[in-house]
Amino acid sequence: MTERETAKSPEDLLRLFIERGNAGDVEGLLALYEPDAVVAVPPGRETTGHEALRAVYTQLLAKKPKFDAGTVLPVLRSGDYALTTARTDDGGARAEVAHRQPDGTWLWIIDRPFFG
Repeated sequence: MTERETAKSPEDLLRLFIERGNAGDVEGLLALYEPDAVVAVPPGRETTGHEALRAVYTQLLAKKPKFDAGTVLPVLRSGDYALTTARTDDGGARAEVAHRQPDGTWLWIIDRPFFG
C-alpha cells in the first residue's frame, strides 16, 4: 500500500484532493473520505461509500479534468466537525463536512462539489 500524506487539518483536504485528482490518483482521492461518505456526484445524485465512489472517480479521472481550488473560504469548526467551502471559478460553489478521526487526522464525510 502506498504511504500518502494525511490531512492534519480540514484545510489540508482540498489541497490533497487537487494534487491527487490532477495526478489521476483514484485511490488517493478515496483516502480523503470516510468509508461511508456521501458525495453529490454525479450532480443531482448521491454516491455513498468507497466502492461506489471508486467507480465514479475512475470514470471522471479518465477524462483528465483539471482541478483547482477556486476561492477558498475560511473553515468553520465545531468540535470534531468542520465545514470547508469554496467559490468556484465558474460562479458556483462547493461545500464539504470534514470529521476529525481518532488519530487526529481529518476526512470528509459529506461532499457537495458542485452547486450554485
